[in-house]
Amino acid sequence: MNFGLLKSFTPRSLFGRAALILLVPILTIQIVVSYVFIQRLYARVTEQMTLSIVPSLSLVLADVAAAESRTEIEGPVRELARGLGINVIFEEAAGIVDRRAAFDLSGRVVVRVLEEALPEIAAIDLASNDRRVRLRVETAFGPILVGFPRDRVSASNPHQLLVLMVVVAAFVTLISFLFLKNQVRPIRRLAEAASAFGKGQGFDYRPSGATEVRQAGAAFLEMRSRIERHIEQRTLLLSGVSHDLRTPLTRMKLSLSMMPEDPERRALEQDVEEMQRMLDTFLDFAAVEASEGAEPVDPLRLAQKLVARGQTEGLAIALGELEGEGQIEARPMAVERAVQNLINNAKRHGKTVRLSVAIGEKSVRFSVEDDGPGIPAHRREEAMKPFARLDPARNQDRGGGVGLGLSIVRDIARQHGGSLRLGESEALGGLRADLVLAR
Repeated sequence: MNFGLLKSFTPRSLFGRAALILLVPILTIQIVVSYVFIQRLYARVTEQMTLSIVPSLSLVLADVAAAESRTEIEGPVRELARGLGINVIFEEAAGIVDRRAAFDLSGRVVVRVLEEALPEIAAIDLASNDRRVRLRVETAFGPILVGFPRDRVSASNPHQLLVLMVVVAAFVTLISFLFLKNQVRPIRRLAEAASAFGKGQGFDYRPSGATEVRQAGAAFLEMRSRIERHIEQRTLLLSGVSHDLRTPLTRMKLSLSMMPEDPERRALEQDVEEMQRMLDTFLDFAAVEASEGAEPVDPLRLAQKLVARGQTEGLAIALGELEGEGQIEARPMAVERAVQNLINNAKRHGKTVRLSVAIGEKSVRFSVEDDGPGIPAHRREEAMKPFARLDPARNQDRGGGVGLGLSIVRDIARQHGGSLRLGESEALGGLRADLVLAR
């Protein structure tokens, strides 16, 4: 059985799947009960009721066939039929033809039983008057109409059971949907709280609903609290360590400035500058993460701002494709730093940089491309780890990084419910870095 094809037609939301689980048994029961009632019970009762009137009709039709004149049929035979609850008349008999409504399920059984038991019947009319059965019988004196009440061969108002069953099922389904909606709402709020936390946004959430949902909500709140404490402690650690190291670095700079000019002094000064850049990176990242809140950000305007800044500084950077429009809820300084880190990384390894923006319905993508050597596919994940430097022996005079740029970008992307993807630039031939943020 192809379950994949079946899965493609099933709802994806919890409410839709729960509703499907609720409706399938109800509809199945409705169909089975209707089939059993119509085919087994109702059809059998109708057959038995029709057979019960066949002897009376046989007696009347036998007397009609034995009559020697029309007067005899309209006299003694009619009186006999009247005593049996049957009408026998000559008027309008010629207009009787086989007629039955399409939805008249019991009429099929009535017609079948009468035709099998009384072959002398020429036509059976069940549609002209839904309360009576009219039969046309050919005699030597012309056609006669034989009629009797319909409730003698089939139960009256048989649809009441089906209508009652449908109404009760609809009422129960409505109540179940309301109850189901109340049960799904806490799960939906939990999902919204988790999504908002992943994007770095605040969300007032309190566990509610069934016991299991409350337990999951309480576990989420505890997890969120632990993560927030961890981020706060990490931020304080980075800020404290970086700040405390500035004093000895300043003393080292002062001492180096008093030393005579020689190659050893220049090498030491480069090391000190490297440490200074690392501390600045720590402090900037800690400041952004600790103090900034989410607010509306225009990705297109941000990209134009960064490109203009780069061109002012003499960087060969161009603005690529700008797709879509709109704003996102994000931390402006964090997003700006992430894109700027990608631009700085591209600047260190290439001569030409291009920045593109694509705004979709659910995400925003900043793409930074360069014409540098790129990163091999098997080392891209390693490049995004903290302190990763894929080329330790490269010339420090070129302004090599401290191994935190891509790691910080990925961290900022995750805070906004997004990701950082590295690939190959088709246009420039170097590295392509995609910063994806959720909307």
